[in-house]
Amino acid sequence: MAKKHKDYYDEECARLLGGKIAEVSPAFPAADFVKELSRELEGKEFMDRQDTFAAALERYLPGPYQENLQLLHRILGPELQTPEGMFSHGYWLWPVGRYVERNGVKDVPASVDFCYELTKRFTGEFAMRPLLEAEPESTLQTVLAWSTDPSVHVRRLASECLRIRLPWARKSLIALRFFDTYKAILGNLRHDPVKFVQKSVGNNLNDLMKESPSHAHEIIDAWESESPSKATEWIIRHGLRSLR
Repeated sequence: MAKKHKDYYDEECARLLGGKIAEVSPAFPAADFVKELSRELEGKEFMDRQDTFAAALERYLPGPYQENLQLLHRILGPELQTPEGMFSHGYWLWPVGRYVERNGVKDVPASVDFCYELTKRFTGEFAMRPLLEAEPESTLQTVLAWSTDPSVHVRRLASECLRIRLPWARKSLIALRFFDTYKAILGNLRHDPVKFVQKSVGNNLNDLMKESPSHAHEIIDAWESESPSKATEWIIRHGLRSLR
């Protein structure tokens, strides 16, 4: 039987994460961290396990939030070299992202910078959501710059963090509240050659079509009037799939 997502976040994951932190911060009480998590994870579902990990990080990381971010940056490891491997190689970083999601508004610019690095090893869209709500204008300008980044993972993040109905996340209406910037971000991504990014942009349109069809058609009509590339045509089809 295939392993469920929640089952990756167990005592073994706690030992892996705690060990990596202890390597860069020898004072980190890895044994206590693992012992507590092994006791508290039992019987919990996926997101409850993420919160249990994040709460343990909040208790055991040694410094104030900004210093903890610097520490966590040191455990991230090498960047992914392909679009694949986000979960298979970086699954153990989900609790780190959850920690930033819960605490990131303490220093939004530093947290945004951390998400930029995190997403090149795992994913940063969940941690970005509270940051967008806290400081939308400045954060969206950063996301706009990300939409032309050389890293495929950063370009995907630029799209994925803005989804209205991102799975495992609360509904966000940033896309509608700042529609012009949102439209510009998706516009920068509409010709992206990588399917990993195209799927995210299509999912954005699909979410938008469910929430506000008029805004979705505004984007699609503009793209279709500009001799769309094959990538754009695929994104539009993917974005309209719920209508079919």
